[in-house]
Amino acid sequence: MDVTTIPVLAQAAEGVTDAGLKAIALGIGAGLGTIGPGIGVGFIFGKVIESVTRQPEMRDEITSIQWLGFALTEAIIFYAFIFGLIAFFL
Repeated sequence: MDVTTIPVLAQAAEGVTDAGLKAIALGIGAGLGTIGPGIGVGFIFGKVIESVTRQPEMRDEITSIQWLGFALTEAIIFYAFIFGLIAFFL
């Protein structure tokens, strides 16, 4: 960063408010908080398809474990969203 760019950045930042920065942080936090669980859910269902294909007689047991893993993975998304809202309003 050059010394001449600092005043330009300071002038550009005059319109930035705390509410705007909080909204940006909430959006980034919620977005990043959903990437991991999204990958996890895809991984769970992909492995369930492979497992049922290999052992069709275990389908009921695999399906029950699948839904437990899905619910726990989805809970992470809700935690990220709730923590983001808490940070936004505090």
